[in-house]
Amino acid sequence: MQNKPWAVVAAAVPLAAGCLYGSPADALPMRVGQASAGPPRVPAGTTAAWVVFDRRAGSAGKIVAARNAHRRYRSASVVKILIAIDYLERRKTVPAADARLLGEMLRSSDDAAATTLWSRSGRGAIVTRTARRLGLADTAPPPASHPGFWGYTSLSAYDVVRTYRYLLDTAEPRVRDTILGHLRRATPCGNDGFPQYFGIPGGVPRPWAVKQGWSGFGTVPPTRCAGSAAGGTAADRTVAEGTTADRTAAPVSPGGTTGGSVSAVARRAAGSGVPDYGRPVLHSTGLAGKGDRYVIAVLTAHPAAGTWNDSVRRITRLTGELYRGLP
Repeated sequence: MQNKPWAVVAAAVPLAAGCLYGSPADALPMRVGQASAGPPRVPAGTTAAWVVFDRRAGSAGKIVAARNAHRRYRSASVVKILIAIDYLERRKTVPAADARLLGEMLRSSDDAAATTLWSRSGRGAIVTRTARRLGLADTAPPPASHPGFWGYTSLSAYDVVRTYRYLLDTAEPRVRDTILGHLRRATPCGNDGFPQYFGIPGGVPRPWAVKQGWSGFGTVPPTRCAGSAAGGTAADRTVAEGTTADRTAAPVSPGGTTGGSVSAVARRAAGSGVPDYGRPVLHSTGLAGKGDRYVIAVLTAHPAAGTWNDSVRRITRLTGELYRGLP
């Protein structure tokens, strides 16, 4: 591993306990490390949150980097991990057709597969059940006005890291191995044609396992990722991610990109019950390093007029700087 220029120094990062419920996750300590002297620079107009947990630090591991750890973001496709946990933990056997849905949903972020499992298992009740079981204090289902929009689930970087730790340390082996096995084989392209090797895949050396999330960039990528196949109908993808709502929440320019100030978008978000409603979000989460040493969650919201390519560059640079600065 390269030398880390902003390895751990004096001031501690305050974090809440992160658990509202008595659950198996209570046994997963999230001891906080020290704040670094030089964390990554967040570009103007971008809102970023991250948590990195080092499983080899100390006797039980500890958080070694954190920013806005409990800030809520809309989940986009990161919620697919919770959908998979809930599905597998409520069943002893998995039919072949459902196994294919899980694989496509986790490896290639297939929206139609997620919508099928979401609708079949109770929609927002999936998030409520899983948050209670894992002790995810910042995680909540989509607002009642948008029950089919699984991408409008709210979560935080802290809760995402807690979820991965649950999979690694507490979940049954069949649940852990199924989900993480798919994430270790994440494809370069999402089934909607968007490339998904940004953030961790673009800025962190292998080995890694990742679940990415994106929302608010429309249903058609600027350049279709080679080798991808459309995941379900356009209607499936719109309902799943809420992309149409994201695109129209801010004024639309003749060129098709959204506009409007970040403060205006924030006012709309406050009334919608959906974090950063009207701003595109891009998230990179997963495991990195030999033996899954690091658990990483980087969540970002970008300017309302932000493009896909600019947003990808921002989160990939930020994630690479974050990793290179770890102790």
